[in-house]
Amino acid sequence: MAATAAKLQANRWPTLLDSAAVRFADRGYHETSLRDVAEAAGVTPAAVYFHVPNKQALLVAVYAEGVDRIIGNLEAALSYETDPAARLRRAIQAHLTSILDASAFARVIVRVLPDDVPEAAAELRAHRDRYEKRFHAVVEALDLPRDRSSTLHRILLLGALNATPLWYRPSRQGLDKIVDEFVAIFGAEKPSNN
Repeated sequence: MAATAAKLQANRWPTLLDSAAVRFADRGYHETSLRDVAEAAGVTPAAVYFHVPNKQALLVAVYAEGVDRIIGNLEAALSYETDPAARLRRAIQAHLTSILDASAFARVIVRVLPDDVPEAAAELRAHRDRYEKRFHAVVEALDLPRDRSSTLHRILLLGALNATPLWYRPSRQGLDKIVDEFVAIFGAEKPSNN
């Protein structure tokens, strides 16, 4: 009987993560309680504590899942591409697809910054850094002019990409048009001397 109860609890974890991601994305970390998450998942607060000791640990788990999903999208998009400019386009497309998808995990990463939760900041930064290192490699491979900083280029690009959910509406423009604009602004093409 105990093994069956443990199996049932384990099956609740994906639902709890999804519910937590939606709550953190919609309300923010500080405005979300474990009771809110439990209610949204259709479980008791005790079921949440079966999986995590506190809200901070739940946020870290949501971050980890969100970063894993974004990394998976990025790696799939880049898997067969070797041209640096094409890799940038695919990385931008993968990033936007991740943060604009219907799930809330990537929105949590964009909304809840590590400094918002000092008690979990180091863990949250470590997860963000896992992704940024992969994106860093894409930007480093670009043929930027010598007077341009690849670090600033990456930071500005990710900042602009992460702001997209604030203004993007699917009915206005297709995602390809937005990717084109990002590539035009952040691509490695050298300006002409006309």
